Amino acid sequence: MTTTLQTGRLRLRRPTAADWPAWRDFMLSDRSAAISDTRDEGRIWRAFAAEIGHWDIFGYGMWAVTRTGDDTAVALVGPWTPPDWPEAEIGWMVLDPAAEGTGIASEAARAALDHAFGTLGWTTAVSYIAPGNDRSVALAERLGARLDPDATGPKADTLVYRHPLPEDRP
Repeated sequence: MTTTLQTGRLRLRRPTAADWPAWRDFMLSDRSAAISDTRDEGRIWRAFAAEIGHWDIFGYGMWAVTRTGDDTAVALVGPWTPPDWPEAEIGWMVLDPAAEGTGIASEAARAALDHAFGTLGWTTAVSYIAPGNDRSVALAERLGARLDPDATGPKADTLVYRHPLPEDRP
């Protein structure tokens, strides 16, 4: 299974223990409010362990996104399919505030979608977005995803954005 992807300026690799500080700092910040309501370091650590464990269980997962030539994780982007998720998701979170608005999430998400539809053979993909997370909604729409009001999310109020098949993507 492919564990590393390369784009024009990014490397997407399997997360490692060395990515813990970037994850922890993001999850302890107000920037993670749309993803988590906890500031409990133990729960945050367990969530990070789940990111790593997803790879061991399924053979794929969200990639740690780094800039080419620098191994510092600035984002986590990619396939996420825990057993209680209604559908296969392409998720994203920009860990480094300096990376927000630079197109890194968009570039990495396009590579993740290509991988999910191509290598993983997915026939559908969604992104689950918390209400009010306007930056994520904008990214989903830039990727060609549209709100699917009939789809079920992991929480009752979750917005479900359905991604088009590769041949239908903008």
